[in-house]
Amino acid sequence: MAAPNRHPTHHDNPTRRSLLAGVAALGALGAAGCSRVATASTADGGDLLDRLRAAGVVRLGIAGEIPFGYIDRDGRLTGEAPELAEVVFKRLGVGTVQPVPTEFGSLIPGLNSQQFDVVAAGMYVTPERCEQVIFADPDYRMLDAFIVRKGNPKGLHDYRDVVAKKARFATGTGYAEIGYAVGAGYRESDILIVPDQVAGLNAVEAGRVDVFAGTALTTREVVKKSRTAESTRPFAPLVDGAPHVDGGAFAFRPGETRLRDAFNTELRKLRKSGELLRILEPFGFTKAEMTDLTAKELCGG
Repeated sequence: MAAPNRHPTHHDNPTRRSLLAGVAALGALGAAGCSRVATASTADGGDLLDRLRAAGVVRLGIAGEIPFGYIDRDGRLTGEAPELAEVVFKRLGVGTVQPVPTEFGSLIPGLNSQQFDVVAAGMYVTPERCEQVIFADPDYRMLDAFIVRKGNPKGLHDYRDVVAKKARFATGTGYAEIGYAVGAGYRESDILIVPDQVAGLNAVEAGRVDVFAGTALTTREVVKKSRTAESTRPFAPLVDGAPHVDGGAFAFRPGETRLRDAFNTELRKLRKSGELLRILEPFGFTKAEMTDLTAKELCGG
């Protein structure tokens, strides 16, 4: 599935992501994870951290998306966010992480209705979402990139090139890249919408389009086995005329600032030691995706 090009106008559509079939393998674990958590006090930064330590379990809202948070073929919870969550919460005194699979568009409503404790889905931090939840600082940043034919015959390096050269353009269902292309002047009705980056690669290889837009990580990964297509150099799309870099982070209920702050403290330690990159590397992340961006910056505050 695609990387989290998470623009709320597009990516909160529940049809954006479907859960992997492997979710069924969770059995009783998944059923237990779907139960609601007890209502918490949010006075003085909330008491959720204390309750999680007492229970020894934290419920993670995931959206079944590779490589961010998903159930693998063996029924095991994995992905960059759950793997990072396991490390951080162990440091916070919570030994077990438990998945609660849901559609991406249900993550914030599910969090705020206490169906799980934290969103662990690599969710992009946006001003709109910051009005509904509080975010940890981003654990990664993400640029865009294109899938093009080998040699990039049309010389497509950003959305302005796509518009200027009248390239046939595709991107994924609900992707933020739709808005980036339209912002550059591409007519939305002319965009070919495909399910994901694999379908985008197929469209480029078959010559149905000249370019498919996705995130740098997903385009880089999907072209590895292609003989006829390649990924372009990552770039920052323009938003209101300025380069824009997205960042993905964990989300918490608005009153749980104590848990969020404790999570941030451990995240900073992992980043400084280099362990954060080691945790994320198996999922395709590189040094280029490491970041010092803060949630405050991305929230616009």
